[in-house]
Amino acid sequence: MAETDFPVVIAGGGPVGLGLAIDLGQRGVRVLVVERHHSRQPIPKGQNMTQRTGEHFRAWNVSREIRAATPIPRSEGSGGATAYGTLSGEYAYDWLIRNSVNEYYAAETERMPQYLTEQVLRKRAAALDTVEIVYDWSVDDFVADETGVSVSMSETRGSGRRTVQCDYLVGCDGAGSRVRELAGIEQDVDTREKRMILSVFKSKALDRIVAERFPGKAFFNVIDPELEGYWQFLGRVDKENRWFFHRPVARDSTADSVDVKSLLALAIGEPVDVSQEHLGFWDLRFALAKSYRKGRVFIAGDAAHAHPPYGGYGVNTGFEDARNLAWKLAAELQGWAGPGLLDSYTAERRPVFASTRDSFIAKMISDDAEFVADHDPDVDRAGFEKAWTARSSLESEVLAFVPNYSGSPITGGSGTPSAVGSHRFRAETGFHLAPGYDASGISVHDQLSQDFTLLLIHRPSSEVSLAETAIRELPVPVGVVTLEETPSIAAWEAGVILVRPDHFVAFAGAKVPADFETVLRRATGYSGEDV
Repeated sequence: MAETDFPVVIAGGGPVGLGLAIDLGQRGVRVLVVERHHSRQPIPKGQNMTQRTGEHFRAWNVSREIRAATPIPRSEGSGGATAYGTLSGEYAYDWLIRNSVNEYYAAETERMPQYLTEQVLRKRAAALDTVEIVYDWSVDDFVADETGVSVSMSETRGSGRRTVQCDYLVGCDGAGSRVRELAGIEQDVDTREKRMILSVFKSKALDRIVAERFPGKAFFNVIDPELEGYWQFLGRVDKENRWFFHRPVARDSTADSVDVKSLLALAIGEPVDVSQEHLGFWDLRFALAKSYRKGRVFIAGDAAHAHPPYGGYGVNTGFEDARNLAWKLAAELQGWAGPGLLDSYTAERRPVFASTRDSFIAKMISDDAEFVADHDPDVDRAGFEKAWTARSSLESEVLAFVPNYSGSPITGGSGTPSAVGSHRFRAETGFHLAPGYDASGISVHDQLSQDFTLLLIHRPSSEVSLAETAIRELPVPVGVVTLEETPSIAAWEAGVILVRPDHFVAFAGAKVPADFETVLRRATGYSGEDV
């Protein structure tokens, strides 16, 4: 393999590719991003971003820019409603109120179309000397061996060709990933044989209906018994009367045969004015790559996993892929990764998506299908209302969606990485670190190192010395922060916390263990006899 031009080449400059590039670039890793399209069609997707994604924006130094670009106030963008029959009907309840768990995170939710998010991330990436982006180019092929990857590229609007050498190639090139295909990474696919529409339109009447009945809500799931659990899904795009609408349609539907205005009237419960701006089609399916790595080639985001846009999990999951992979690639390139660190990317992220798919997205479809099959207000109103009330009292999607790496090969412990858990302030190995504030009121998240951070809470000097000695024995970059106990720090229920670069807890205990070097080595990819 020829001399390396870039340590990392990223195929795909969407939000996940850009997030990965920013994370790597901030770590001093030179990155080339190859993006097929310079201009983006303003089609809303990836809008419902979690507090955890807000923490990524904080780490990437774009929080203020994201907030400034958001077209919907936080007071109107963090929650939705589920309705039965029609949006104007008598049965509805609050749904997916994500700000109900704000206190467990060091950032808040955001709601904005993906194309606006990309604009902010593009500007941030362009400001980094370590990141180069080439637009209107695509990755056509690559040759990888044990020493590196040779990537062949071509212009999408011209005849230019280029070959670059890199240490690692990452495919962030979408559900139809060329990189995944060329790498020979297979997928598990669940094809539901459902053809869906995405309509983007303007409607003052819908604005009025929502303002009157659902103040502060931005997205809606309308359950239609005839759709057997599959969703009619509406959402606000901005404050300029712009909305989107997803719905199942016949397999042979075309733009000419679909009457969006009539379908909207069925979902809303009354005719509304519609000024359509876009109509597209997509196939409802689940796909999960059998591995997120093939040698020196990795995949992330939709290239690794795809699912229906139910519940706003997609872009959030992709961003978490980027945060997980970035520090591990940087560790390998900078010489402090153990032999198992890069493999831990698949070991941690793949089961989290499988759990997201099975325990949340697919479960929502099956639960709705079961509900409409078992309950009909025209047949048994009392039974329907009892079951509807039981549904409305549950907020399991928000409360139980807690992606974690408990039991991963670099955290140890029992269990398997999963998306199911319970929100907690207690610092626990494999879980995200909840926010804490020191005696001056400064967020501990703002004091975390870019790499590992060891938090020592009211520890004696002997333990501090033990930890610092272990750190000096290894090439791992670890920042040490000593803290006095405050109420929020006490809620961690630990005296010693090792925080990973992605702000998950690698170790939590009452005191610095005698074998702290072993703890640190495990967290960086050494396991078993290697530790």
